[in-house]
Amino acid sequence: MSAGRSVFLSLRTMLVPIRSEGFPFIAAVLFAALFLGWFWQPVLWVGLILAGWCTYFFRDPKRYTPIDKDLVVSPADGRVAKVSLGVAPKELGLGEQTRRRVSIFMNVFDCHVNRTPVSGKIARIVYTPGKFFNAELDKASEANERNGFIIDTERGPIGMVQIAGLIARRIVTFRKEGEELLAGDRVGLIRFGSRVDLYLPVSATILVAEGQRAVAGETAVAHFEDKGVGSERRVRVS
Repeated sequence: MSAGRSVFLSLRTMLVPIRSEGFPFIAAVLFAALFLGWFWQPVLWVGLILAGWCTYFFRDPKRYTPIDKDLVVSPADGRVAKVSLGVAPKELGLGEQTRRRVSIFMNVFDCHVNRTPVSGKIARIVYTPGKFFNAELDKASEANERNGFIIDTERGPIGMVQIAGLIARRIVTFRKEGEELLAGDRVGLIRFGSRVDLYLPVSATILVAEGQRAVAGETAVAHFEDKGVGSERRVRVS
């Protein structure tokens, strides 16, 4: 292999794919930067920095998801904001029984592509209009604009809710009802800062703590059976 080709392949592995949903935003910022920068050069540099950040925001890196039907992986990159017991929002149709809730907050620098936490079938997708409070607030779970997934699994239905935040004003869904998914598959994204809530059966054992950083499709947030320390685990690239 030639040195030039080796360098090209090395650079290619370092580049992260960009979601097509971000192209209009990147193009708009670049156009505004070039147009306004023609009249005042400092605007050009500010616009180029914003375009670079916008490109970074819409990145969609590969993830290495554990293959384990008893494991629940993080649906989002970000900080674990809340681990608690609660009742799922009424629109999910999960009843009034108490469930374990894990909330993961994404700031504007986190990757915003969301992934399914478990393998299963999408039974329902429920969009609910609402307000745009800070996504870190507890009331955001029921007051904010949100998009809920009900995923049927061997362990029963799992609830996942994408919640818009103070800056986030658009929830994008990649999937349809009835689709079969594997843990770690992409399901959607939320633009510019937001939160994802998981609603799990009380039988699940939570593996994360508040304040911990999580990686979508990779970080184990809960499991249904104790596998023991050091058990072998395979992964799939998603």
